[in-house]
Amino acid sequence: MSEFGALSLVPPLLAIVLAIVTRRPMLSLFLGVWSGAVIYTESLGIAQTFDWIVGAIIADEGFHVQILLFTILLGSGVALIWRLGGATAVRNWATARLETQRTVGLTTWVLGLLMFFDDYANTAIVGSTMREISDQFRISREKLSYIVDSTAAPVATIGLSSWVAFQLSLIAAGYDDLGVEEEAPTAFETFVWSIPYNTYSLLAIAMVGIVVYTRRDFGEMLDAEHRAWTTGKVSREDAQPLQEVEKDLGEPIDDRPMLRTFFAPVVVLIAVTLAGALWTGYDGWTAEQAEEGAPTAVGAAAGEDGWLQVLVDIVGAGDFAGALVWGSFAMVATAIAIGVAYDLFDLGDGVDTVIDGFRLMVTAVTILVLAWAISDVASALETGDYVAGAVGDAIPIALFPIAILLVAAFIAFTMGSSWATMGIVTPLAIELAYSLTGSFDLMPVVVGAVFSGAIFGDHTSPISDTSVLSSTFTGADLIDHVRTQIYYASTVMVVVIVCYLLYGYLDVSPVFFLPLGVALLYALVRGLSELDGARKGLDPIASRTDAERTDGDRGGE
Repeated sequence: MSEFGALSLVPPLLAIVLAIVTRRPMLSLFLGVWSGAVIYTESLGIAQTFDWIVGAIIADEGFHVQILLFTILLGSGVALIWRLGGATAVRNWATARLETQRTVGLTTWVLGLLMFFDDYANTAIVGSTMREISDQFRISREKLSYIVDSTAAPVATIGLSSWVAFQLSLIAAGYDDLGVEEEAPTAFETFVWSIPYNTYSLLAIAMVGIVVYTRRDFGEMLDAEHRAWTTGKVSREDAQPLQEVEKDLGEPIDDRPMLRTFFAPVVVLIAVTLAGALWTGYDGWTAEQAEEGAPTAVGAAAGEDGWLQVLVDIVGAGDFAGALVWGSFAMVATAIAIGVAYDLFDLGDGVDTVIDGFRLMVTAVTILVLAWAISDVASALETGDYVAGAVGDAIPIALFPIAILLVAAFIAFTMGSSWATMGIVTPLAIELAYSLTGSFDLMPVVVGAVFSGAIFGDHTSPISDTSVLSSTFTGADLIDHVRTQIYYASTVMVVVIVCYLLYGYLDVSPVFFLPLGVALLYALVRGLSELDGARKGLDPIASRTDAERTDGDRGGE
């Protein structure tokens, strides 16, 4: 239990409430960090405030520095593509082929599913790729941010990614703490069986598909979509987008808009990032195998552990942050080379555009650093331990997964980090589950509940790094993104709780409760959109005009 007690909740909650009310995330985050320093030092806390901010930059063995470099370099890559007319070329190409908002939304969703290897790369590539296209079809920036954000982490947490390796390490650590490694199933087995119980991630992905396909909206998203369709304003009048390419970079060179000026840098980014991650992963895996005296040849190791396990181990050993930096640098170099080779600009203009791209990311980078700093504040004040300890173990077995789900969700909401939340809650949840049941039967459910809650809290928190990056690369206002997404994330969370209740009290398998959950989401989207539309006097399908009300369209609703 935290020695600071309930006071440990003050800094993150203060930052979150101020950010939502004032719509000024930088000021709100700074005040949250400062309030934490006052509580921690019992003084004015100025020195401690800046110690945390500096520490946030250099934390995790340089991981944060690498992410900042990746973000800044990617800003330069986006600036170069814009300057070369790549965005114009893609917009022209898409306008001729993607005929409706539905097809644009579904394309964005599918791209998000395909970019499963890293959530940061997912938000950057999909957000940057689809921003201009969605603007052309009057899709609000809030809607685009929702699609991007709600596919990135949920896909990464169940795909072959850096997330999976991290989650495996937490499960293994939990079993190690119990001292029952020989009796316990492997961490890999537990993870695989936990996937159906990572219900929030699975249903969040399904929710995006339902919303995009039906084109039905509710809550503040309905207002945003109605505004975008009727006025052409893809952002709110007073919005403060974290990235404004058009405003900051001026008009692009559109004499010869070519698709290669867009796709070549993006393909290079993906290829170099994946190659770098696999290369460093293989080096790290072979070194670890050699230390343990195990086979260092992939084929021999796969014969003992299985190909999938070896592949997960190699991916887990990869330096994804470093690979992202290499990939973004290669993207910038490729864009400059194309500009010079096709005589679209000279080297000096290319370098100037790179610097302009740095400026695009100043706001996003600042918010990222402050978000990491307030996560460090929560760690120093032991916010997660306080919340987890307050739950105790006096919980009926049937409700235990729901309790873990809600604890993880609240910690992630207040810390703004799903990874930090997983690190705190996973070992504790494994220990509690074993002490309650004396077996490992509940482990996949509990682990899935931790991951579900952590990602939900991350999706609803304005101090989350993935919320910041999703807003950045889609050009959305951070607080507008959070305010609109929270309706959809909360709807999914309600259905997740229903699914867990069915499992806890009726022993309903995921084979049945997952399809039921999708059906419930579909019904809720239809019902809530109709109710909210009637309440506001708006068509629940904000982008549909009278001319579009065809029998076929109704069938698609």
